[in-house]
Amino acid sequence: MSRRKSGLIIAIDGPSGAGKSTVTSQLAKRLGYKQIDTGAMYRAVAWLISQAGIDPADSDQVERFCGDVDVRFDCSNGTRRVLANGQDVTDRIRTPEMSLMTSRISALKPVREAMVRSQRAMGQNGGVVLEGRDIGTVVFPDAELKFFLSASPEERGRRRFLELSGKGEAVTLEETIAAVVLRDQQDSQRDLAPLRQAEDAIPIDSSGQGIDEVLDRMEAIFREKIGQAVTEK
Repeated sequence: MSRRKSGLIIAIDGPSGAGKSTVTSQLAKRLGYKQIDTGAMYRAVAWLISQAGIDPADSDQVERFCGDVDVRFDCSNGTRRVLANGQDVTDRIRTPEMSLMTSRISALKPVREAMVRSQRAMGQNGGVVLEGRDIGTVVFPDAELKFFLSASPEERGRRRFLELSGKGEAVTLEETIAAVVLRDQQDSQRDLAPLRQAEDAIPIDSSGQGIDEVLDRMEAIFREKIGQAVTEK
């Protein structure tokens, strides 16, 4: 198995609301790795496009717009913020409307090409944990360790409902679950890089499990992988 200078490339794919962002953040901290939240990157682009009033159906306009898009993460001051063309959009991109908009925007070829280039540049040296829909199938198909994190639509809807209602959003549990189901359909049925589990990904169903249980399992698998690599040298 090939090794990167800074460590492994760890891909965590799965449907919306499965807890990928939280798991990725905590796993990266445990391993001393860098976190790359690719879902937040697509959400940021979707927010920029919506703010610019660009019609997603106008592929030429979208392509021109993506040529000047700059999405990055600011981890200074002990916080992790998402910056889109210099604007802090961390909280603005986590709404049900933006979730559905992101599913549509992320299916556009110019958007995916721009974000995949950025993601590969960020993670090419290893020592990273990336999460998204197609990390292990498209962005880094040669990632040394891949997970597919899932949970039932009801469980994912409940989690998202608690998150949104806690922020004061006027949503109902039924509406939130319906939005999760619709997002699943959009992500899995799109023509470009649809959501699917890589053949060599390790499936983990987080339904009924606490975050520490999921993290303990992932870390154990990681340690085993590292041990195998040392033995093979």
